Amino acid sequence: MKIDILCVGKLKEKYLKEGVLEYSKRLSRFCQLNIIESSDEKTDDIKTETERKAVLAKEGERIRKHLSPDAYVIALVIEGERLSSEELAERIEKLTVYGKAHIQFIIGGSLGIEEDIIKNADMRLSFSPMTFPHQLMRMILLEQIYRSFKIINGQTYHK
Repeated sequence: MKIDILCVGKLKEKYLKEGVLEYSKRLSRFCQLNIIESSDEKTDDIKTETERKAVLAKEGERIRKHLSPDAYVIALVIEGERLSSEELAERIEKLTVYGKAHIQFIIGGSLGIEEDIIKNADMRLSFSPMTFPHQLMRMILLEQIYRSFKIINGQTYHK
């Protein structure tokens, strides 16, 4: 299985880089993992909805360049579907059974993900009604993907 994590922005904090590296290593025995970073736009001066949409459009265009037509695309958004770890594992396993060997997860920047990308995603996934920093979300997502593969393979992993 091939899994891409499409992210807006680069990791800055050392502890996040180390966590992402650790889960990337752990996942290497289960899937081909690619983390694709695209640059984020400055958001400090945004005052209007038009400016917000313009930023999302620029970031969205960068994400769109990496979307694969054969991939199952999952956008991480607060208003998405909430699954338990077991349900996420089941979803990933079902995708492989139905011939989807490529999954792309999208993590937006500080303003989220462009609406058109969200609308066209195969699935919208929420980890919580709370807001998380998009850099931290990368590590949380990788941990849950790793947990999913452990569940799929019947291997123990702390609860």
